[in-house]
Amino acid sequence: MSGERTQSWFGPVPDSEVEPSEIHEATAAGEAQAAEGAAESHADSQFLFRRARRLGDAGGNAFARLYRAFLGARVALALVLLAAQLIAGFLGSPPERWTLLLCTAYAGQTLLLWLLPRLQRGASAQTLARLSSPHWWLGIGTDLAVFGLLHALDRGASVNYGALFVMPVLMAGVLTPRLLALAVAAMAALLMLGVAGLAVLRGADIGLRLTQAGLAGSGFFVVSLLAGEMASRLAREQRAARGSMEFARQQAALNRLVIEEMQEGVLVVDQRGNVRAANPAARALLAEAPATMVRKAPFPLKGVAAWLPLVQAVEQAVAAGGWPAAGRDVLLQFGTAGAGAQRSLRLRMRFTRRREPHASEDLCVLFIEDNRLLQARSQQEKLAAMGRVSAGIAHEIRNPLAAIAQANELLAEDSSEPRAQQLTRMVASNVARLTRIVDDVLEVAPGTRQEAVPLDASSLVAETCLDWARTNKLPPGPDDPLACSVPLRPLVVAFDPEHLRRVLVNLLDNALRHASPGPGSVQVLLADDEEDPALARLSVFSAGAPIPAEVERHLFEPFFSTRSRGSGLGLYICRELCERYGARIAYRRRDDTTPPCNEFLLRLRRGDGSELSDLISDANPP
Repeated sequence: MSGERTQSWFGPVPDSEVEPSEIHEATAAGEAQAAEGAAESHADSQFLFRRARRLGDAGGNAFARLYRAFLGARVALALVLLAAQLIAGFLGSPPERWTLLLCTAYAGQTLLLWLLPRLQRGASAQTLARLSSPHWWLGIGTDLAVFGLLHALDRGASVNYGALFVMPVLMAGVLTPRLLALAVAAMAALLMLGVAGLAVLRGADIGLRLTQAGLAGSGFFVVSLLAGEMASRLAREQRAARGSMEFARQQAALNRLVIEEMQEGVLVVDQRGNVRAANPAARALLAEAPATMVRKAPFPLKGVAAWLPLVQAVEQAVAAGGWPAAGRDVLLQFGTAGAGAQRSLRLRMRFTRRREPHASEDLCVLFIEDNRLLQARSQQEKLAAMGRVSAGIAHEIRNPLAAIAQANELLAEDSSEPRAQQLTRMVASNVARLTRIVDDVLEVAPGTRQEAVPLDASSLVAETCLDWARTNKLPPGPDDPLACSVPLRPLVVAFDPEHLRRVLVNLLDNALRHASPGPGSVQVLLADDEEDPALARLSVFSAGAPIPAEVERHLFEPFFSTRSRGSGLGLYICRELCERYGARIAYRRRDDTTPPCNEFLLRLRRGDGSELSDLISDANPP
């Protein structure tokens, strides 16, 4: 029998008996406990951990509880023995002096051991597994000695003290290894046989005494084996409970991480309308002001006027016993009617059903989504699908369009009539327009990805503005509607040169088209970003009337244009190209300038120092 096997039923689990799942659970115990500590700071999911902790507390330290229970049983048995001696003396059968003193001393010893925690300090399955341990002698050894003396001093056999040996045998069977437990049963049986032998020497019936001692000794072995088997079962149940506790803690931690990171709001509501758990997304949806959250769970759902539709929906679902799988819309009204903010929410529900009468209460799980986000997501999916379809159509159109352009050029060469030439010029103009649209669609089609390269935005923006002014035949000098301001030093950004040039040209075309006439009505400004040193700012201003709100919402959508001949792809291509290279583009109205203007602001990623050095060395060769 190995050293591990000689431990108590409540000691370490032998390696040969450990299942792989138990090894995994034991390895994850530290991680689960750490996750529990972190979860305690998140009140939204504490109720899951309270359930797991309650399971762990139910398991507890079984050895300590059983050891205390046996100490209490010894105290009760000692007091009963002392009381029996006193009652016998009161009734006219005084006990022997040594018997009374022994019972009194035994009662005092059991009371001291039970009442003084320092005497119990250090008692464990390992200490009780050794005969040399003082804890073994304070408990099991003392019982064997005292009960053996009581049985030996009872010469008249008026009291059957041999039955008291069940206490140390039972205690050893539960708290000590099987071999030691059987040794204790053998000690008790030998004491019974020894006392029977003394009685036979005094003239007692040998058959009767030895038979009684033999039966009692056999019973001690049976009690020891049964107690050991029950203790073994209890130990296995404790290990299983501990593994379940760690698994529950781990699952609760994983659930918390998943639920708190969900963009969909999750509420757990009981039948009384109390919110037991709420993730950050749900707390944000229930808050009146944007970018704020209601307090952490638990909190009552009733009592807030704006949340009344949610309460009514939960009560309706509980009464009906179900809720549509696709969900329903509820409208939350914050503030007074007509003046406060309204929020339309898509509400789905699931219920936890009790399978037993005494199981935990039913809970309602609410999944909440903002309908505005749902519509935006649906719009993005539609745009993505339309982009794929448009790219496919553009590929199919390109070849026929080239054939039409070539045929039109041949007709223009062969025709000398003014009317025919006018028609060929009209065809050429529309072919060129269709070609630009096809090129724009293919530019942002999936699969056309270029890597960002370091480039000097100062020189590129200056050159692009100069070329654009020449192309559009803008008057130079003080009447020039374009004003360009760039740093004198190189400003390195991460972008594709041709794509950045195309973005800037699109913004300049758009600005000139909507700007008021006059010098400096279109301005380009390139500078460092004051808010983030890792970014550069490229602004395109156009002095003019503000963009209407109904138009502003659709500025960067594809195929949206306020002009009859516009393709509606200019700003959409600008946004797609910026996102491709990690840049951002946005529109805002500037009323703090003179005159007020519309501004399209690009935030471009800066390059590092090595890229800047390379560009400077390339620009200034030795």
